[in-house]
Amino acid sequence: MIRIHFTAADFARVRFASRPAPLQELNVALMRMCHPGDALLFGRWRRRLLRSLPGAVVPLRDLVPAAEAPVFIDVFSDSLTEGLDTVRATRPALVRSEIERVYARHASPAPLWIRDLHRGDADAWLLLRRAQYAAFDAVLRPVWSLVQDLHQAEFARHALVVAEHGIGAALTALISGGRLHEAVWEFEAPVEREIELHGRGVVLVPTFHWTGGALVSDLPGRPLFLTYPAGPGLPLAADGAGGTDDALAGVLGRTRTDILLLLAEEHTTGGLARQLRVSAATVSAHTAALRGAGLISTVRAGRAVLHRRTALGSLLVRRRDGSRGAHG
Repeated sequence: MIRIHFTAADFARVRFASRPAPLQELNVALMRMCHPGDALLFGRWRRRLLRSLPGAVVPLRDLVPAAEAPVFIDVFSDSLTEGLDTVRATRPALVRSEIERVYARHASPAPLWIRDLHRGDADAWLLLRRAQYAAFDAVLRPVWSLVQDLHQAEFARHALVVAEHGIGAALTALISGGRLHEAVWEFEAPVEREIELHGRGVVLVPTFHWTGGALVSDLPGRPLFLTYPAGPGLPLAADGAGGTDDALAGVLGRTRTDILLLLAEEHTTGGLARQLRVSAATVSAHTAALRGAGLISTVRAGRAVLHRRTALGSLLVRRRDGSRGAHG
């Protein structure tokens, strides 16, 4: 559980990031890529990215030897160049302490370039900058305009909630299971943390590549940055807003995509099989996978089995059909 303690001044200093943060979105996209779960939705996207990543990205793997990254790469600048410059400007003491922390429980010794970074070597910093830039080019640049559109829609949605119901209601609704009680905002997390804001305020940063819990960046002398998943974290495709089903088929496969499209209306297993000209057993296998991913629901009505698309399944289809703001 994470508990964030507000003062009156902190409530007045809650703000929503006006634009997406390239490096933070990159961080969570790489986390999503390395996460082994959700193979149905993310497997093909993950494999495609892993095949396409250039060699220049490899040093980032050394920077995160286990499950936790050094905090100095948590940068929320809204331009890539400014973000890379901010990483480079990190205080040497923080760089050293964070490298020591992430390698403290790692069995293998740090690679040479990490040791060079630890002592502030300029070539090591240049290597890191090139790695982050190359990763952004490969993972996010093809979909960055879509990320910007989604961020704008989420910004507008949040503003409406604040205007209609107040900041307390907006914070409560932001994270599933979160609640605000007596100036303490709390939500589930794998660790126990108590965070005192003392007037620093909070910056809310939506991310579109993550489905896990909220991510907190709490460094002295700056506001608390809270990154939260906005929508289902579905893989974004460069042609995702172009009105074609090819991107969706690239994630789910053609037959599962066709099933999802047909289930705009309720169908039986046999009805789907007839329309797709495949066997009922094939339909059953695909609907089981879609149901397991939460994209369809199935109920029995007498001897018939009825399938229909869930809200998540409809969201996925609408995003590929051009309804860019449908996640909210």
